[in-house]
Amino acid sequence: MGIVGAEECRRVELEELRRISERACMLAARRKNSDEFHGRRVLSNSLSDTDEEPGDEFVCVTSGVSPLGLAVVNQLLQRGFSVRIVLDNPEDGEKLGEMNSEAGGIKINDSKVSTVSANLMECDSLANAFEGCRGVFHTSSFIDPTGLTGYSKAMAEVEKNASENVMEACARTSSVRYCVFTSSLLACIWRDGTRAELSPVVDHDCWSDQSLCVDKKLWYALGKLRAEKAAWRIAKERGLKLVTICSALVTAPDLCNMRNSTATIAYLKGAKEMYEQGLLATVSVRRLAEAHVNVYEAMGENEAHGRYICFDQIIKTQAEAEALAREICVPVTKICESQEASTSTSSKFQLSNKRLFNLTSSRAPTRCYSLTHFPI
Repeated sequence: MGIVGAEECRRVELEELRRISERACMLAARRKNSDEFHGRRVLSNSLSDTDEEPGDEFVCVTSGVSPLGLAVVNQLLQRGFSVRIVLDNPEDGEKLGEMNSEAGGIKINDSKVSTVSANLMECDSLANAFEGCRGVFHTSSFIDPTGLTGYSKAMAEVEKNASENVMEACARTSSVRYCVFTSSLLACIWRDGTRAELSPVVDHDCWSDQSLCVDKKLWYALGKLRAEKAAWRIAKERGLKLVTICSALVTAPDLCNMRNSTATIAYLKGAKEMYEQGLLATVSVRRLAEAHVNVYEAMGENEAHGRYICFDQIIKTQAEAEALAREICVPVTKICESQEASTSTSSKFQLSNKRLFNLTSSRAPTRCYSLTHFPI
């Protein structure tokens, strides 16, 4: 993978996910039975406007119960931000409890974390949740339990509508200036490979072909594509500063036991073709979270804009495919056809994360979880 200290990184990732989920669970539990939880903002007393500490910067993270949402919150807290975690409903507090395992690590001050109840399908609800925050991290995605892969065609439209609501809500507030939007590598890679003029390099300038996604019934890719394009349209119309991060398949410790692992199955629709073309890539949840926060900080300094592709490994061999299948608890046949001795694929395309690598490497010393640049 080209990552220093991989085992140590995995240990740190797991510990940090446990720390933030434990704290968020405690905060959500204390508010769950409050009448204020239903339909209105829920903030701890220490986060009232009158008690705000000088220099504090509030940011909001959607989908706080997801592995990525929790990892982003953790990164923000480590860098001194005050964070509001968006919960879609009171039951999300229970989900946080289920994701929590053993306690450990440092204690997080209550004054830095709060939860807020908001409906992603209601713009006013989101605007209330975002008010007072300078930035919003929209990490949410949608899963339909009735869909064969956890993501049906109808969910693509839901994803787009939620994206529009989030961006419009950001624009309606008096405080939000920046939005970091989690998109997907799938919004970049599904192109018509028969076109002679098509560049073999897949980078931040590439967009998936919507008609191709429909023809191949790649609903998860279609949803991410439509959602990101909707976000860019509204950001330009409303003058909001937006950055999108096109993430590879997210991996995390104990991913198999996490509630939203069906997103992994949805991502893998078309995985065999991705593998054969050298486009199947993964990223650690912690590295992805760090990329989100690095980009956000750079936005405030006018150093970050546009789209960034984020991955740290490209699955190129049978052995790598088998290792990934074990890690995410799926049959290797969902990733590649052959189960013979390890052989490498003859990649038709080349993924490039050079833009994100250059940004993150210029802002902080290299650490064991920094992104690895795959040169073209």
